[in-house]
Amino acid sequence: MDHKEILSHVDHTLLKPEATWPQVQALCDEAVAYGTASVCINTCYVRQAAAYLAGRCKVCCVVGFPLGAMDTASKAFEARTAIANGADEVDMVINIGRLKNGEYDAVREDIRAVKEAVGDKVLKVIIETCLLTDEEKRRMCDIVCEAGADYIKTSTGFSTGGATFEDVALMVKGVAGRCKVKAAGGISTIQDMEKFLELGADRLGTSRAVKLIRGEQARGY
Repeated sequence: MDHKEILSHVDHTLLKPEATWPQVQALCDEAVAYGTASVCINTCYVRQAAAYLAGRCKVCCVVGFPLGAMDTASKAFEARTAIANGADEVDMVINIGRLKNGEYDAVREDIRAVKEAVGDKVLKVIIETCLLTDEEKRRMCDIVCEAGADYIKTSTGFSTGGATFEDVALMVKGVAGRCKVKAAGGISTIQDMEKFLELGADRLGTSRAVKLIRGEQARGY
């Protein structure tokens, strides 16, 4: 798999709480130069990034992040505001506690409300796989699809673990083509990126992809 193909699946990510506008601007420049699928940023920078990029790259942002434990109306409002400010895609975190309670309808309606807020824009749903049992992961594959989301996503990158090959394989099988899969969190090599894509992931969330590929290109690979 060539570098251009890999990068076309990457959400080039900067979600650190201390991220500054010059850092986000540099992220945008890299995304355009290397042809990533999007930049993935916090909502406070969406308006600036959308204006700066002016359609040269998609703007993705995160809502209900990183815990997912706020009320549904707040998540939907944040998502709606992000779209109004120019976001093309929204990644949201599920209410993990509700899932652990067995409140499956509440989890589904939480996702559905955010999908209604983003309308025809792309919604990716972070289930934080490192905190779930395999049965809960399989359950979430159905719930995410039933709620009308476009992607199910492994991780925030802010919890106890990130994407694994086993989880992505489980999720690809679980959604069975009803939505797409995004692997994110802890992706640290080009080989990992290739493997996740080969397993059936359609997007990769990582802050490292451009740096890794730029390094290989500098070494003549």
